[in-house]
Amino acid sequence: MRMDDDDPGEQVQALLRRREETVALAESATGGLVGSLITDVPGSSEYFDRSLVTYSNEAKMEHLGVSRETLDAEGAVSKPVAREMARGVCDRAGTTWGISTTGVAGPSGGTPEKPVGIVCIAVAVTAPWGTGNSETVVERYEFDGDRRACKRQFAEQALADLCDAIERQER
Repeated sequence: MRMDDDDPGEQVQALLRRREETVALAESATGGLVGSLITDVPGSSEYFDRSLVTYSNEAKMEHLGVSRETLDAEGAVSKPVAREMARGVCDRAGTTWGISTTGVAGPSGGTPEKPVGIVCIAVAVTAPWGTGNSETVVERYEFDGDRRACKRQFAEQALADLCDAIERQER
């Protein structure tokens, strides 16, 4: 989904309101920015449950149920950790959708394998019990720019990924 022309929070609102669904967030790299973009839109309390800023590994384990083994084997900035974060916030909040962000916004902290500007974004959806249709999709992206620019791009991409996931379900 392209978000160039429209406010990303308004697009999320239109989709979630129409479907009468809810969302919760597990943010690391974005530090609450995804939640801020959602709550910039009046009426967001109808579909937005919470945003947990779980910056440390300990917070990811305690509040989201991310396993120590996954963190140890993959590192905090990884697809497996993003998956566990999104699933964890979705399950704990009891929402339809869960989104997570984990990355390196810079200016330091990057490595050749995980450079500054990398983010892993996961979108989890909870289907009705017994259907087996719950799923979590994770993508890895790389962006350019300073810390603020990276965080903004991470947050906007997270909302775009949510909109894309909702639209895929409608097809």
